[in-house]
Amino acid sequence: MDAYKEYIRKAPIMKLFDYLPSGNGYKVRLLLSYLGLGYAYEGVDIVKGGAKTAQFLALNPAGQIPLLQLDNGSTLAQSNAILYYLAQGTVYWPHTQFEQAQALQWMFFEQYTHEPAIAVARYIRHYAMDTREAELSALTPKGYKALDVMETHLSAQDWFAGDQRSISDIAIYAYTHVAEEGGFDLSPYPKVRAWLARVQDHPRHIKITDVPA
Repeated sequence: MDAYKEYIRKAPIMKLFDYLPSGNGYKVRLLLSYLGLGYAYEGVDIVKGGAKTAQFLALNPAGQIPLLQLDNGSTLAQSNAILYYLAQGTVYWPHTQFEQAQALQWMFFEQYTHEPAIAVARYIRHYAMDTREAELSALTPKGYKALDVMETHLSAQDWFAGDQRSISDIAIYAYTHVAEEGGFDLSPYPKVRAWLARVQDHPRHIKITDVPA
């Protein structure tokens, strides 16, 4: 056992480049926590241009977080791609072909319908009310439409793909649980709120504000 602990201590580990308030980064932190995987954490202040430095762009030319650097030095960007990579061979990636396709369906929904409204509204309210407040009038109904779709689905199923939590739930949870910060009222969505509680009911659940050790 002592030899194993020494191996773990010296073994190369992954490094996550991330911005703590980011829902996209939180997805990855949440799955890493659920899996009990160790990693190094490097904060990147995207508001102050940290993702646009020459050093960071050398790792990810797209200039976006999160970015996962694997123990062999290779890098992987895009939060949902990282979730897919980490979930392989675990309970968080569905087993059947249909449920796997369902998981991808909802992860695409999160990126193309949910996140562009709810996450962007949250960003504006936190950082850009002086320059982008006018956009909220268009974003708000789009966000509620996404929540309507979720409420309908969750009226018939407890999870988004199959009969247990998967990376599709993690992907959608990240910005839904802070939707009120974007100005969205979740009180008319009892099924969504019950689902949020189910996601949180995990022994390794962490908050978006928890700083990785």
